[in-house]
Amino acid sequence: MNSSLFPYGPTVTRAERSALKQHQPAVLWFTGLSGSGKSTLANRVEQSLCHEYHAHTYLLDGDNIRTGLNNDLGFSDHDRVENIRRIGEVSRLFVDAGLIVLTAFISPFRADRDAVRARLPEGTFFEIYIDCPLEVCEQRDPKGLYKRARQGQIADFTGITSPYEPPLTPELSLPTADLDLNTCAQRVTALLQAKGILSSS
Repeated sequence: MNSSLFPYGPTVTRAERSALKQHQPAVLWFTGLSGSGKSTLANRVEQSLCHEYHAHTYLLDGDNIRTGLNNDLGFSDHDRVENIRRIGEVSRLFVDAGLIVLTAFISPFRADRDAVRARLPEGTFFEIYIDCPLEVCEQRDPKGLYKRARQGQIADFTGITSPYEPPLTPELSLPTADLDLNTCAQRVTALLQAKGILSSS
């Protein structure tokens, strides 16, 4: 067998994969406090991308990451850093496959988010800050996590006993305490159109 006919490694490029789709690849990185609306908004945006724009997408969140790939990690600062590093690497593979990947994670540390951006092709990382005041997040508290953290039952809880570092220059900032879900989703897709990820036609 002539080994030169079977070179090691992938031979189909990101550009070739993207050409098969009606959009450019990207990572939509939703970041914010627990209860700010990250997962709800990411789900709504993915629905819009799939059904209205026929985009190829994948949503990463705690349900499919913490129960599988990262089920060996806890919530210490060290484990949070490793959690985001792995998510970033998975996102990079999805971008190489030509998809629009949405991630919904607190990702509290600015340096970790910046490290993910640095690993991705220029112009494919969109940091979307779900800007919701802590007191509103606590009022929502759908899983009762803030209450448990205030009672000392949860250690290293972001916003209470562990810091959250908001983005300095996100591609988009959404005040979810003031805007409804559909308006927020429309602002995300408008951003993708303006940046050439989605066709505006």
